Amino acid sequence: QVQLVESGGGVVQPGGSLGLSCTASGDRLHWHTIAWFRQAPGKEREAVSCITNFNGLIYVADSVKGRFTVSRDNANNTYFLQMNALEPEDTAVYYCAARDAGSSWSASSYDYWGQGTQVTVSS
Repeated sequence: QVQLVESGGGVVQPGGSLGLSCTASGDRLHWHTIAWFRQAPGKEREAVSCITNFNGLIYVADSVKGRFTVSRDNANNTYFLQMNALEPEDTAVYYCAARDAGSSWSASSYDYWGQGTQVTVSS
């Protein structure tokens, strides 16, 4: 079992920045992949990034590459999503997720989910 607790989010103007964090707890975290997804109203859940813990590889979706960065604090099992140059199209509920396997862009392949946090980009 893995538990994920997210924090951050809020309302920001276009061009602004926000940071999200996700703290994980549970078993076998070293072998898990931690991912960030987002879901806008009326749209499917979209993968934003993922980190494979055992080798530290980071993948970032093309839609946010160059604007979003992902990092982790191994000592505290905390994962960060730094979002810069935000656009109204980035408005969504952001989730962190975990799976006991390698990287995947498919939401259905993740077993554990955080509660989600709202990010709203609006002037």
